[in-house]
Amino acid sequence: MKENECLIHKNALVSKKAQLGSNISIGPGSIIGDNAVIGDNTVIGAHCVIDGNTIIGANCKFFTGAVVGSDPQDLKYKGEKSFVVIGDNNIFREYITVNPATSEGAKTVIGNRNLFMAYSHVAHDCIVGSDCIIANSGTLAGHVEIHDRVVIGGLVAIHQFCRVGKMSIIGGCSKVVQDIPPFSTCDGHPAKIYGVNAIGLRRSGIKNDEIMKIKKAFKILFFSGFNKSHGLEVLEKELKRSGIISDLFSFVQTTQRGICKAALEEKELV
Repeated sequence: MKENECLIHKNALVSKKAQLGSNISIGPGSIIGDNAVIGDNTVIGAHCVIDGNTIIGANCKFFTGAVVGSDPQDLKYKGEKSFVVIGDNNIFREYITVNPATSEGAKTVIGNRNLFMAYSHVAHDCIVGSDCIIANSGTLAGHVEIHDRVVIGGLVAIHQFCRVGKMSIIGGCSKVVQDIPPFSTCDGHPAKIYGVNAIGLRRSGIKNDEIMKIKKAFKILFFSGFNKSHGLEVLEKELKRSGIISDLFSFVQTTQRGICKAALEEKELV
């Protein structure tokens, strides 16, 4: 049937309290809860669940079995009113899960233009930027931060409270237990730094002279044997804290879990 200019399958269960934008499609067997807010042109496939205090932007697409907004998988959660906030133009493939935050008024936040492949999971209190790809069965534990333009390989597990810096790439089946620096190529169990994500940087429009600065910064910080404080001193002396280097400098300086270790041998993707 059509309702509010939306195409809602007769076997879908949509709460009258839900706020639906225009031109929304909801497939058979899907359930939309009381507090759902769904933006224009969003497509929700068959047997999806949009529950809890979930706010979804425009032009998103949810494939079969996606579950968004169900209670966080955290024993300390006692029913506090928390949220999932999702931006525009995101794709959520089959059987993904996204959980709300655990504390009163807190949010799990997803930006714009992300692709979450089948069975990927975004846990409570996570923050995901924009233009990211999380491949099949990629798992974000609670309070993980994923910055913009990150690529996470299939079957990657990221420990709670870790951060993944922008324009980095993590190889499939990796175990991430410390922060992944921006612009890096990381892989392993546990994940280690193998070099600069030159392909990703070029695709993001970063100029070659800036990429060369990043490569030099990586040699100083991760492949010269310096500890963190000494490496930052040398980095600031040789490259200055400006431009794209300032992003790397700030990320390393503010780490709480520590930066993942460098591999014994530096490798470069070209």
